[in-house]
Amino acid sequence: MREDRTLIVITHLSQLITLLTGFGSLILPLILWVTQKEKVHQMDAHGKNIINFQLSLVVYCIICVPLILFFGLGLLGFLALGIIAIVFPVVNAIKASNGETPKYPLSFNFIS
Repeated sequence: MREDRTLIVITHLSQLITLLTGFGSLILPLILWVTQKEKVHQMDAHGKNIINFQLSLVVYCIICVPLILFFGLGLLGFLALGIIAIVFPVVNAIKASNGETPKYPLSFNFIS
């Protein structure tokens, strides 16, 4: 296994592809993780954290939909999720470039 912090940072930042294309924040990191987890040291841990975070965001978005209809709070929820989906990948990419294995907050543990 080789150590490649740059690829790990790119994997964290690949979640932001949604800002350009409108989709792919789960697909691109998943592809990078699956293809590189056996080749790059620490990619497995980072990839699992990223995928768990993205799946958690999907669950939170699904929860926000009925909240729009009933309480109007769903719009605030979507706004908060949008900010979280931008800020935490950037923060964790910086941590990963320093050699840390960052955790994403409010993330369910789908893949352990």
